[in-house]
Amino acid sequence: MCANPSKICRIPDRSIPFMQSSQQRYRSQLETTPWFQSLPVELRDYLVSHASLVTLERGEFLYRRGDPSVGLYAVLGGALAIGTVGADGKEALLAILGPTAWVGEISLFDGLPRPNNASAVSRTLLLHVPESALKSLLEATPRYWRDFALLMAQRLRISFENTEAITLLPAAQRVANRLLVIAGGYGGLNAAQSRIRLSQDSLASMVSLTRQTTNQLLRNLESQQIVSLKSGEIAILDFDRLRAASLGELDR
Repeated sequence: MCANPSKICRIPDRSIPFMQSSQQRYRSQLETTPWFQSLPVELRDYLVSHASLVTLERGEFLYRRGDPSVGLYAVLGGALAIGTVGADGKEALLAILGPTAWVGEISLFDGLPRPNNASAVSRTLLLHVPESALKSLLEATPRYWRDFALLMAQRLRISFENTEAITLLPAAQRVANRLLVIAGGYGGLNAAQSRIRLSQDSLASMVSLTRQTTNQLLRNLESQQIVSLKSGEIAILDFDRLRAASLGELDR
């Protein structure tokens, strides 16, 4: 029985058969980022051949905190918001993950329920590798555990760096730093991008600032032609100067 029948239980019913032509197209897309590209060829073959496609509409949950694990997912189109909601209803947004990002490996390791929420920012297409296929693979070939551990280590490293930035950096550097992290694909977790589909409310939640402060800091960057702001989108115009802003060196 699913922990959230109205959401998670619908996902298998919305899976799309993975045709041979689609397999090659999406495999090529996944191979543009470091983790999947570095996997042994036979492991890449296995993951793609045992996968199906899943679609989510904007605002729909892939899973919620406490749901059982049903496998790994890779974002192929759209984006997932990763976060949680406290007892007071306040949201803590951890990341917005776009195409080629993989999610779900933590529960693969510890067998515990999902540690956070994952919901669609926009209409989102996902690759789903079921838990049963992953367990069969790892029981037969234990050496592949290291490959999945590297994915988790990469995510953990980024998490530590983000926590350090929130704790130690002044507000202006914090905003610039987080924009660089997102645009850079979270250190290779997903594809790099110069246009970030992200609301100012979401960015404020990520950097633990008010929306008003975040808006002011973004407007300052826009006035210096470092970013361009549109509704729900932040375009990076000058990566070098944004990097200088993240280091507090912009006016030096």
